[in-house]
Amino acid sequence: MAQQDVMSSFWRGMRDGMPFLLVIFPFAGLFGVVATEAGLNVLETLAFSVVVIAGAAQFTALQLMSEEAPTLVVLASALAVNLRMVMYSASITPHLGALPLWKRAVTAYFLVDQTYASSILDYERHPDQSLAQKWAYFMGVMVPICPSWYLFTLVGALAAEAVPSEMGLDFALPIAFIALIVPALRTGAHRAAALVAVVVALGLAWLPFNLGLPLAGLAGMMAGAEVERRRGTA
Repeated sequence: MAQQDVMSSFWRGMRDGMPFLLVIFPFAGLFGVVATEAGLNVLETLAFSVVVIAGAAQFTALQLMSEEAPTLVVLASALAVNLRMVMYSASITPHLGALPLWKRAVTAYFLVDQTYASSILDYERHPDQSLAQKWAYFMGVMVPICPSWYLFTLVGALAAEAVPSEMGLDFALPIAFIALIVPALRTGAHRAAALVAVVVALGLAWLPFNLGLPLAGLAGMMAGAEVERRRGTA
């Protein structure tokens, strides 16, 4: 029965992960096309997705590289975009932190927006799951998402010559973030962080090399933390 429960969690995760393919397909394909057009070969483009596996950071780094930004700026901007992963890790640790080291390493690698958002919502809906069930769900969500990210990056890179730039596939990035972020804005701290980050990012859009982006991220986190602090002392 325990093994059956674990497999049930895994298949539930796969079902929850499948709708994200509607975003993964164009998003990963677009990255493959853009990276190839920016001068990376097919192998380099695929390796980029396998090593980094963070779409927003990949697009940010690629854009800055195309603008011949200093390496330090490229790295700092990509890291700033991915600072949310630190919060994801802290949030999911109470659920998966007791896993063996190798499973924690696998979880850390596959901890992306979609696997995190789906898993946290599922853990809240099913608080009585065992550790094995929680990890099975996480891996179930990952299966349709992460391998597809690699595959369609490769497809996009191979098809770069055949895909016209006027297709406008760049709609996938904002849609992906809107779909993930809006349902997560459940508390005042979340909403304050998002609002401050947006305002600061727009206000600093004039800075070169997208330097306003990491500053906006930091400002948003500070605003969210301050709201939480005031709530805790109220």
